[in-house]
Amino acid sequence: MMLINNFNKKKFDRLKNHMDVGSAEDNSYKEVNFTSQLRKHPSSPLKAPKGTTIPKPFNLSRGKRKLDEAGAYVPMAQQIEQFQKRTPSRYHLRSRQSQERGPSPVKAEKPKITHPKTPQLLTRQRHRPTMVKSTAEIEAEEAEKMQQFKFKALELNRKILEGALVPKKPDSKEVTKPEGFHLEIEKRLQERQASKKPEEKEDHTFHPRPLPTRILEEVVGVPEKKVLNPTVPESPAFALKNRVRIEKKKEEEKPPAPIKAHAVPHFLPFQPKLPVKSQVEMCPFSFEERERERRVMKEKKLEEMRNEEVPKFKAQPLPDFHEVHLPEKKVVEPTKPAPFKLMIDERGASKGERWEQMMKEELKRQAEAACFKARPNNVMHKEPFVPKKENRSILANTTNSAVPEGFQLATERRAKERMEFEKELSEKEALKARMEEERAREREEQEKEETARLRQEQVRKAQPIRRYKPMELKKSDVSLTVPQSPNFSDRFRM
Repeated sequence: MMLINNFNKKKFDRLKNHMDVGSAEDNSYKEVNFTSQLRKHPSSPLKAPKGTTIPKPFNLSRGKRKLDEAGAYVPMAQQIEQFQKRTPSRYHLRSRQSQERGPSPVKAEKPKITHPKTPQLLTRQRHRPTMVKSTAEIEAEEAEKMQQFKFKALELNRKILEGALVPKKPDSKEVTKPEGFHLEIEKRLQERQASKKPEEKEDHTFHPRPLPTRILEEVVGVPEKKVLNPTVPESPAFALKNRVRIEKKKEEEKPPAPIKAHAVPHFLPFQPKLPVKSQVEMCPFSFEERERERRVMKEKKLEEMRNEEVPKFKAQPLPDFHEVHLPEKKVVEPTKPAPFKLMIDERGASKGERWEQMMKEELKRQAEAACFKARPNNVMHKEPFVPKKENRSILANTTNSAVPEGFQLATERRAKERMEFEKELSEKEALKARMEEERAREREEQEKEETARLRQEQVRKAQPIRRYKPMELKKSDVSLTVPQSPNFSDRFRM
């Protein structure tokens, strides 16, 4: 927040100074005449006329170092916060005004006379030792060595002229005789074939069978096709109640009840018959016996408490205060030193055991590697080495000329590879274009088929008038209701 306030304050001061400068310039422009100000400004700061020397007092008591102006006190915490929030200078963009400003108009220093000085070279410090031999002495020693050296030619090796030595041809080995595998399954098959009994040949003599007598009695063979009656169409009774018929159970016909004459009323009020109260048998509960036993035990306990004697009060003797009886002092056993059981010791022991195991395995592996194991002899099956003679012509030996060998430029190889790559690329593009055309053609055919199908479906087709079987009214089988006189009771009439 403080940084924002400082920034706003500086911005306001800068704008205020700019406004003041602008107003001062306007006033000067209004007051001063333009023609009077012409040719007053020098064309260059170097050619400007120098004024009189202004004497300044000597500052003998002060040094040349400029003292730093003491600023306002800022606490360390605030300085750290400002440093963390401040953007480093390397992230600030350079102002275009400073780039377009050009050279500084400050007064340049006058050139001075150059005073020559001898360069302090390190070669001046070097000096040649007196014991170094001169060039003439070195050349004389070399000439003496050359005179003392005698060339000794070696004897001619006659084996070179005879030819190359061919190693002795090894004896040819016999041809490998193939032997069949002795498999257990083949042995079992042979045993099975040997143990199998020889098959007896079947006797294919003709034995006639007796004639079936059924052929003489009736017609035998495929039965005649039964002629089915044509289907009789019936009207679908949609609106009838009998569409889902419920089979009615036939009621058993009861014989008519005999007519009985009613009794003469005696004009007494009706008294309903109350049900006879039956005596309920009392069954004891399952826990009644347990409760009875508990009650007996409780009474027995109360009787014992009543019969007990009443305890008599007995006073305790007064303690003797002349003798002081202190409790025995508990002697605390001293702490017995015991060694610490640290995990680091266990880890060290386990690590030592692992190290010993690793060393044993390494020694075992080295001992196995030190044992000699012969490799298979492959040299005997290879062709012997025969050195080739150099076919050098006499002209080549005399002239020491080299036969030029053909070479292939990398540009030619790259051009060939580029042509192959472009050919493959063009083939891929052609294949892709062909597939796109086929896909578009299939899409058009599908659209045409879809439009034709939709047009065919949208054609209105009139349905034929349906001819149904006329509805026939079926008479009900239920007999008419027979009216009967109600049998009203006259008992309660007054």
